[in-house]
Amino acid sequence: MMPVFEKVNEVAFQPYMEEQIDALQAIEKASGPFRTFMMKQTREEDLELFMRIADRDDITSPDEVPFTMLVPAYMTSELKTAFQIGFLIFLPFLVIDLVVASVLMSMGMMMLSPMIISLPFKIMLFVLADGWALVLEMLAASFYV
Repeated sequence: MMPVFEKVNEVAFQPYMEEQIDALQAIEKASGPFRTFMMKQTREEDLELFMRIADRDDITSPDEVPFTMLVPAYMTSELKTAFQIGFLIFLPFLVIDLVVASVLMSMGMMMLSPMIISLPFKIMLFVLADGWALVLEMLAASFYV
């Protein structure tokens, strides 16, 4: 979001600090870059959901969407993305748990918790696959689409 903050600083914050514009004008000018950013990142179906909740069918363009609908739609979209990332991280860990549990059961070790054995394998997989870099890279890439 650094480009958004730089733009807000340039068009709203600095003129306000230099007393060239008043607070209401600064807020109005600052809302533009945030609106553009949030509209790009918000799923259309999430925005439509909040339009249905508010019983607003008179909105025809993205510029007419009020912040009271845009902000919760943006937050919902980001939460969906976070859950998707979490699920994609969870899947390989689930496979490791299943393999370890199957091996332990086939060896007759029913009383040994599979978590004790599988945790080091999960950590090793995450480290060897450079998990944090992959997660952060994909997350950052999602903002430039």
